[in-house]
Amino acid sequence: MDGPHIVSIEEIREAAERIRGVATRTPLLQWDDTTWLKPESLQPVGAFKMRGAYNKVASLTDAERARGVVTYSSGNHAQAVARAARLLGAKAVICMPSDAPRVKIDGVERDGAEIVFTGSDSEERHQRALALVEARGLVMVEPYDDPAIIAGQGTCGLEIVEDLPGVTSVLVPVSGGGLSAGVATAVKALRPSARVVGVEPELAADAKESLERGKLVHWTAVQTGRTMADGLRTNSLGPLPFEHLRRFMDEIVTVAEDEMADAMRQLATRARLVIEPSGAAAMGAHLASSVPRADGDNARVVILSGGNVDPDLYLRILGGGETA
Repeated sequence: MDGPHIVSIEEIREAAERIRGVATRTPLLQWDDTTWLKPESLQPVGAFKMRGAYNKVASLTDAERARGVVTYSSGNHAQAVARAARLLGAKAVICMPSDAPRVKIDGVERDGAEIVFTGSDSEERHQRALALVEARGLVMVEPYDDPAIIAGQGTCGLEIVEDLPGVTSVLVPVSGGGLSAGVATAVKALRPSARVVGVEPELAADAKESLERGKLVHWTAVQTGRTMADGLRTNSLGPLPFEHLRRFMDEIVTVAEDEMADAMRQLATRARLVIEPSGAAAMGAHLASSVPRADGDNARVVILSGGNVDPDLYLRILGGGETA
């Protein structure tokens, strides 16, 4: 029996060519003498998701794109699929939670996608999207559990090693696992000695538990809904990303809500970057020293995965107020 499809560095390089000129090659911004930031908030839709979504939709046949695409997402993947579909001439239907941040709903609407609102449970969104595949013949664009998505997100890691060949550690947020799987795969292929550390909220730490137990663990929507990081509220890693993380991720650590909030404030005032809670998770762990530096770890990259933050929440955080 064949094993899982483990994405190769060649597939990631092919994805880089496919998304060239559409997704932004984001810069590495120096934070201090030994730390760089990778601001995926500068992508056209404000998050890294543009990489994987465009790679997937562009990989479809003309006949598949003519059928239209469907996905399920709390917001950033939704915006990316809507944008990719518009650029490639395909109809898009997006299943989103009714309580998604307005800024993310607006982004989907601007690109002309049809929105189907659901509850807050990611599995409910998934089932609604599957029903639309059956009823309307749409093609599913998975948020993370797909080799083309993982390869597309892996271009972020490819760029890191190309731009900082001596990178010694990379901190990356973990949700469904597409970004973390792709980044870990690329970095370990090109710079095996570099440590790759995933970061997720302590209130939605299913991935950390999964890697520690050696099997997929599911958290409920009630559990994951406690974190303000709406982009990191998936109930479980995807099976395919899980297999990549088991092979290539060194460790997963957790970050507290106030640590993400502190990272958002520091990124705003010191780096002039608007970052959402999910995008600030890795920086929160870095600033809290949750990932101690080993000897020689003098070239660390922290991935800031997105900047689509609800304005009211952002103002409260900048003012030092409550995050809930």
